[in-house]
Amino acid sequence: MAGTTPWLILGLGNPGAQYAGNRHNAGFMVLDLLAGRVNGKFKSHKARGDVVEAHLAGERAVLAKPRSYMNDSGGPAASLRDFFKAPIDRIVVVHDELDLPFETLRIKQGGGDNGHNGLKSLRQSLGSGEFYRVRLGVGRPPGRQDPAGFVLKDYTSAERKVLGVQLERAADAVESLIRDGLAVTQNQYND
Repeated sequence: MAGTTPWLILGLGNPGAQYAGNRHNAGFMVLDLLAGRVNGKFKSHKARGDVVEAHLAGERAVLAKPRSYMNDSGGPAASLRDFFKAPIDRIVVVHDELDLPFETLRIKQGGGDNGHNGLKSLRQSLGSGEFYRVRLGVGRPPGRQDPAGFVLKDYTSAERKVLGVQLERAADAVESLIRDGLAVTQNQYND
């Protein structure tokens, strides 16, 4: 198994303690859970990311958090892809999604950016948007609140009470995607 092409699991978020509990950091939160499941500790990598190399769902996998702000995730993602030689059909991106209600999870392959600047950066740098996506719903902001400001705010105390379940389901969905493929994973996890 050591010589097989790894899965590259990219969690999107912003580095730094001030962003740790933000809705925009849902991808980082899921990767932290996955790293915990394999007893891995993120280490700085020369490809501008923090990585854990492990076996996940019986496959070689690289868990990676780009060491850049969300809107510039593409550069580190492309460096990580090149270093680990992961083809686009073995890349899974875990991210927040405004267009899905909170507590909703959706898995798909390909698609547009939906105004998500992290995805836009990835598409540009990777040269394709045909990677897998594990999308965690954060919902739309209330009233006239700016969506950009909303995703950079921490989850509310009410949301935090159930957030753990959503993050665990997303981590389970990543493992299912690797082990069982897209159709099975969508049937089991898409809300």
